Amino acid sequence: MSWAWNVAEHELAHHLPRRWAHSQGVADRASTLAELLGSQADLLGTAAVLHDVGYAPRLALTGFHPLDGARFLRDEHGVDERVTRLVANHSFALLEAEERGLREVLEAEFPLLKDQLLVDALVYCDMTTTPDGELTSARERVAEIVGRYGADSLVGRFIRRAEPEIYAAVARVEAAAGAQPR
Repeated sequence: MSWAWNVAEHELAHHLPRRWAHSQGVADRASTLAELLGSQADLLGTAAVLHDVGYAPRLALTGFHPLDGARFLRDEHGVDERVTRLVANHSFALLEAEERGLREVLEAEFPLLKDQLLVDALVYCDMTTTPDGELTSARERVAEIVGRYGADSLVGRFIRRAEPEIYAAVARVEAAAGAQPR
């Protein structure tokens, strides 16, 4: 997984230090789910640190970071298909892709994984981490995103559509983690 940290740091740290801090926080959050995910913990950690790599200025070809990041990981690094599909679809990206007229493209290139717990776990990690890499609640994170982009912006519309799904995914992960033997 160190290669993933190196790639994310290389692409984000200099030009987008706050995005890099967020990515590190999301990866740290993923490490807290290692027991829950077992053999898939490294997969989640890899996707977590790479999930926003598509924001890197040199990678922003479509302007839709999940798609740009997944294409970069697939085409330039030959990354495992499960990782690219997680990156492409993180945090209900299909809904944002729809707002951007890219849903069919995203679904065709990077179909959503069927492993609900793994998909939910990445949502949980992303949506409970602030832009500065600190822990937060999903409700505070959604409010922060709406505040940053504006309620009527493309991202604001998307996040409000995704809001119930985000809360449900976070609740499923919290319930599953709470059900784990200690």
